[in-house]
This record gives sequence, structure tokens and C-alpha cells, in this order.
Amino acid sequence: MDQQRDFVLTQMRKSVEKLGSSAEGYGDHTLFRFLIARSMEVEKAAKMFVQWQKWRSAMVPNGFISESEIPDELEARKIFLQGLSGDKFPLMIVQTNRHFSAKDQIQFKKFVVYLLDKTIASAFKGREVGNEKLIGIIDLQNISYKNIDARGLITGFQFLQSYYPERLAKCYILHMPWFFVSVWKLVSRFLEKATLEKFKAMDGECRL
Repeated sequence: MDQQRDFVLTQMRKSVEKLGSSAEGYGDHTLFRFLIARSMEVEKAAKMFVQWQKWRSAMVPNGFISESEIPDELEARKIFLQGLSGDKFPLMIVQTNRHFSAKDQIQFKKFVVYLLDKTIASAFKGREVGNEKLIGIIDLQNISYKNIDARGLITGFQFLQSYYPERLAKCYILHMPWFFVSVWKLVSRFLEKATLEKFKAMDGECRL
């Protein structure tokens, strides 16, 4: 099994080079996430990895998003980190009744990156291995129509599946009201089957 894994990883590194990039400096755990996300198809995984490199270079040129870049999103105080789960996954809670559609979409996208990076980083002390996952909890309690932001949900989830493959362990949706069902049906059209399977509605009026 280890020999097969090593072979596939070697082939992926070669495929990345053929695409004009390099996987140097990236560990096996990181590359393997992309392979899993593309059903172990080397060329597709390599393409996804190179696309991620280009996106990361453009979106996060300094290697991280500073708080000074996202003041409006941080002011809402809608995201909370709640330590680690029993499986040692960091827990991120989103209080959606504090969220409103962003006027500045660039700042919102940077906020999503800041949030995901910070949550993942809270899973380890010192050096990242590359296969850390997170658990998301989306709390819909006391939301109203003014808190509904399908565009924001699509952006966040697409970032997860395109640029943070195999980082999401599970996402729980709490207190889902009936009027959110149509929103979720819209959002789910933009998500891959493997991503959708990680979502579960809990304690709400409706089910996914």
C-alpha cells in the first residue's frame, strides 16, 4: 500500500512539473488531499493543485490575510472558534443572524480565506502536517430574510471544495427554518457530491 501511495505521489509531482509548476516544498499529505479530491486521478489532481497555487498566489500574496484587510467582516463578530472536537478537529461556529450580505465582495473573499486558514491552523501546534481538517457549525437560529446570503454561502463552500480539498470533516446546520430550504437547494447545485455528503441538518424544522 505504501509503495502504491509513493508511486502515485511521484507521478503527481511529475504531472505538476509538466504543467509548468513545482510541488517542491509541499509534503505528501498536502498532495494526497488533492489526489483524494480527484478520485486518485493523477492528472486531474495535478491540475487542481496548480490552479490552487495560482489562486493562492493571487489571493494571499503575503502568505496570510491580515486583520487590517477585513475590518468590516471582523466587526460583525459572527465567527467563533470553539477548541477541538473529540477527534481533534477544530470547531468553527458561524452565527448567521449576525451576517449580512457583503458590500465589498473582495473583502468578503479575503475574510473566508482568513477564517479557513485560522481555523485549520488552530488544529496544530508548531508545524502543519498538511492533512488537518475542520468541523463547521452553521447556526441559523433567529435568522431573518435579511441574513440570507446565498452568494456568500456559495463563495465559501466553493472555496472549500476548490482550494481547501479534504479540509472539511463535517458541517452541521443547526436550527434550519423552513424558508431556508429553498436557499439550500440553490446553494447545493454548486457543490460536488462529496462535499454535500459532509453536510447534516440538526434540530431544525427541516432536513437537507
